[in-house]
Amino acid sequence: MEKTNQLATSQLLSGADILVQALVHHGVDTLFAYPGGASMPLHQALTRFSDQLRTILPRHEQGGGFAAQGFARSTGKPGVCMATSGPGATNLVTAIADARLDSIPLIAISGQVTLPVIGSDAFQETPIVEVCRGITKHHYLLTDVNDVARVVREAFHIVTTGRPGPVLIDVPKDVQLEKCIPDWDQPLDLPGYRVDHYEAPQEQLEQVAAAIKRARRPVLYCGGGIIAANASQQLQQFSSKTGIPVTMTLMGLGAFPSGEELCLDMLGMHGSVYANKAIRDCDLLLALGVRFDDRVTGKLEEFARNAKIVHIDIDASELNKNKPTHIPIVSDVKYALEELLPLVEPCEGIEPWQQQCREWKEQYPFSYDQDFDGILQQHAISELSRLTRDRETIVSVGVGQHQMWAAQFFKLDKPRTWLSSSGLGTMGFGLPAAMGVQAAHPDALVVDIDGDGSLQMNIQELATCFCEKLPVKVLLLNNQHLGMVVQWEDRFMKGNRAHTYLGPIDDPEATGQGKDAFVEKRYPDFVQIAKGYGCGGAAVSRKQDLEGAINEMISYDGPFVLDVHVPYQEHVLPMIPSGMSVDDMILE
Repeated sequence: MEKTNQLATSQLLSGADILVQALVHHGVDTLFAYPGGASMPLHQALTRFSDQLRTILPRHEQGGGFAAQGFARSTGKPGVCMATSGPGATNLVTAIADARLDSIPLIAISGQVTLPVIGSDAFQETPIVEVCRGITKHHYLLTDVNDVARVVREAFHIVTTGRPGPVLIDVPKDVQLEKCIPDWDQPLDLPGYRVDHYEAPQEQLEQVAAAIKRARRPVLYCGGGIIAANASQQLQQFSSKTGIPVTMTLMGLGAFPSGEELCLDMLGMHGSVYANKAIRDCDLLLALGVRFDDRVTGKLEEFARNAKIVHIDIDASELNKNKPTHIPIVSDVKYALEELLPLVEPCEGIEPWQQQCREWKEQYPFSYDQDFDGILQQHAISELSRLTRDRETIVSVGVGQHQMWAAQFFKLDKPRTWLSSSGLGTMGFGLPAAMGVQAAHPDALVVDIDGDGSLQMNIQELATCFCEKLPVKVLLLNNQHLGMVVQWEDRFMKGNRAHTYLGPIDDPEATGQGKDAFVEKRYPDFVQIAKGYGCGGAAVSRKQDLEGAINEMISYDGPFVLDVHVPYQEHVLPMIPSGMSVDDMILE
């Protein structure tokens, strides 16, 4: 973190140099930045610190924002991205909003037009602070070079304390160029921002312990807050000691090993039958680091309808926001679990409940047609999981059907090995996020499981992967359609195709008239595109060739796209329709 005592205190420095030097001394060693007129001084400064700070050039600012997220999600450290003013800054907006909803520590830096012309509709001027006001944890428009060092310190303090989230720093070009002697130890100016009350009160913890002692059908419902708090070990100890089964949100996957007997996997709209039934029938719900998101709860009044609810979260605004809570606790989740561990004992009389959960798992496993004459999406993901089981593997996903299937069929045992745009559901997330992961973990196998619709949102980042020597692998589940929307068309709109086919409009599939499981003519040629960017690429359509193709992808020395031809009629099941309950779950 900060090394202010080692910083020069009597040298005149430009605002750009101060900002970059501050990044270095806050431990930033990788930054994703796309230059432009209003950020050129910052980029010039970056060249002067190139031995300490790697600057990676994305091919789109959104790609840089998601790459910074990938870095942050996989390391737990703040990710940093940078863009110029106007369109450069607005191209960061989606990544910023995504970080806000998923509670990711992101620092976004934007260049801005000079102070005298702000508000005059100057070339490439956008009031980016105003644009981002509702999607940041905090934001700054720097107007004085003397504030630069303090603002960077504040930004790191804000993103690394309390509930993580994005901070925007907007830096006018003249502030970047002005010089001053920086005051590295200037006090923080954050009135009203308090982070010293995130420890659960002892009396509330004792109430939780008493509730656990009385419970006969308890469930642990765990989200991204577990991972953000680095509390996976404590969660496993807690479940092991009490015998309480664990289910996770999409953000929480990896917090609890998927192979454990007490693991109920993911809950919610496309979660496991056994997790959703356990939530329905539980008498105590221990909600840890979760938001009671609508994709999880469905019909709110039916969610955990018979349960006493304990909700522990670092953000007080989440307590009682969506679901009334019997014991609401504002606390760091890791602290709460550590303090609870000596207070709890193995739950008395819980064995019938554990047996019930085991029976549900046996009766309703995630499954697919293993006799299908071709490659199903679920099979491809299962094979990838099997073939990478014994090595360090980190998976990112785009958004769509493939995202849900990956959550169901890729086995995750460790936190920070699963990256998903969960709250905002941003297509195009997978590839640039994987790029950021690879930069942070150069020796890991990093795989983006993606769909053809989602991949094409940021496919240009293949160039970044090649040029920056980031050997990201892409398992492309190519069905030529926007599969999740197709599924909803099939289920709720009588199969009427409304612009969900990604090929030429004169193909019969464009209006839902295709007769085969597979689209005959595939568009575009992803292998050719990959090779055009300098990456490896191959296509596979036969089941018997899949294992060899995945191994070829894994062993390739560089980025690689494996184009897997899959049918477009396959649906993600189980499924709880939006706003409905587990009793309305679709199983086939």
